[in-house]
Amino acid sequence: GRVEVYHDGKWGTICDDQWDDRDAEVVCRQLGLSGTPKALSWAHYGQGSGPILLDEVQCSGNELSLDQCKKSDWGQQNCDHIEDAGVSCDPFTGTEVQICQSDCCPFLLPPLAEGTVRLAGGRSPGEGRVEVYYNGDWGTVCDDGWTDLSAQVVCRQLGFR
Repeated sequence: GRVEVYHDGKWGTICDDQWDDRDAEVVCRQLGLSGTPKALSWAHYGQGSGPILLDEVQCSGNELSLDQCKKSDWGQQNCDHIEDAGVSCDPFTGTEVQICQSDCCPFLLPPLAEGTVRLAGGRSPGEGRVEVYYNGDWGTVCDDGWTDLSAQVVCRQLGFR
């Protein structure tokens, strides 16, 4: 989907200048998704609206999040939404992320960020029980107060529209 980031109280897109598969790898990792990362340019998933928050993103591919990558300052860009960056983490295998629990394999997978979400137990990658990574374990979410808006937030976190 189209990559959007949250900064200083607002959501915005990323310009595709310098956007490549190494950047996509970091996005997929940050979302807790495995698969083959593929960078997509020229608003492949449609043009966003609102601010374009990042430009000239240049990850090495080893970073844990986009924030660790070389990039322009927040909000400094020379783009239009026709240049919104996208990412595919295909095949979607976020429910199969493995966590290395010992010193023997520290470079196989990065540690998951607190609050990473995934769907588990569904019939397809786009459905299932919502689970959140917290304090080294995956846990479920209580449905008290759960609304369509809550589901939309989770879907957006997972890269669905």
